[in-house]
Amino acid sequence: MSTLSLTVLHARYSIIETARIPIALIGSLVFPALALLFFVVPNRSVADDPMFATQAVISLSVFAVMTNALFSFGLTIAENREKPWDPYLRTLPAPGVARVLAHVLATGTLGLAAIIPVIVIGALFTAATAPLINVVLGMIALAVAGLPFMFIGICIGYSMPSKAAIAVVQVVMFSFAFIGGLFLPPQLFADWLNAISAFTPSRQAREFVIWAVQGGSLEWWVWVGLIVWTAVTFVLALVLFRRDEGRRYR
Repeated sequence: MSTLSLTVLHARYSIIETARIPIALIGSLVFPALALLFFVVPNRSVADDPMFATQAVISLSVFAVMTNALFSFGLTIAENREKPWDPYLRTLPAPGVARVLAHVLATGTLGLAAIIPVIVIGALFTAATAPLINVVLGMIALAVAGLPFMFIGICIGYSMPSKAAIAVVQVVMFSFAFIGGLFLPPQLFADWLNAISAFTPSRQAREFVIWAVQGGSLEWWVWVGLIVWTAVTFVLALVLFRRDEGRRYR
């Protein structure tokens, strides 16, 4: 089988394995949509304003991607490291890149599924609006902005056991969500909090996707921050992967 075929096959079974435990999907699939339904839709001053409503939908879409990435990578990797099945998979004559790409593909599929309810609720119950081409650009921007969260999840998964990973993932997820302006618009932040927020990948992801969907100017700290977070977390993920490989297979 080719690397592409192995990637698709592994991604398929990864999604099936996750779907066998429906409760595992609730956090990433349901919570962002419920947050929009309960906190944005009743607030008609936001829901009836096209600009604010669209930004609220974008913020919770970023939250959905972030949640899915952190949980899928952080918890899945931490749990797999404690099972005998994972070392066995590494002995099979399949390239490691197939497993990595399969995990990214499975996570991306679940992330897309998590965005759909948010978009549907936003379209039906708020004044959020955007041309189709801008929605497509927003999806691409979400895929790019989600990379740091995937690498952070990998770092968590390879650095601690599953019982610790689930607590750390929750702390990281909600911290990034609040300080990144995904639950509360940054316009309402104090000056000192707004300054700190600009250094977080969640705030940078939010501004990047808003720029892709609504246009306007893109601040330099947004794209520079995303590049730095992506590069640093990628290198750290590689280091932790190599350390784990050295501990368990040498």
